[in-house]
Amino acid sequence: MTVDRMRRVNEALREVLSARIAAGLKDPRVGFVTVTSVDTSPDLQHARVYVSVLGSEEEREESLEGLNSSAGYLQAVIGDEVRMKRTPTLRFVHDDSIDHGFRISELLEDGEEK
Repeated sequence: MTVDRMRRVNEALREVLSARIAAGLKDPRVGFVTVTSVDTSPDLQHARVYVSVLGSEEEREESLEGLNSSAGYLQAVIGDEVRMKRTPTLRFVHDDSIDHGFRISELLEDGEEK
């Protein structure tokens, strides 16, 4: 599969998942979640969904558990909204790049104050 096509597939999945999660899931463990990116395997069998969760470490873990338990439902939503030969198996993972960015910003601000 070409790189451009994979990028379009990943973006389509990210949009569908973002919209459905923002609309709300029945699982009370899922808090304020933002889908940052999706990485689909070339054979479209698996998709790793990177999410950012607002809250403490405990809230993050609970939200990830809730999302992973809702993966089957979200796969069905993808199957209904995106025309694909296969609907990938979803696995939700915390995206720590935002945390790293905040940490770098703090270090840079501390360095400027000295």
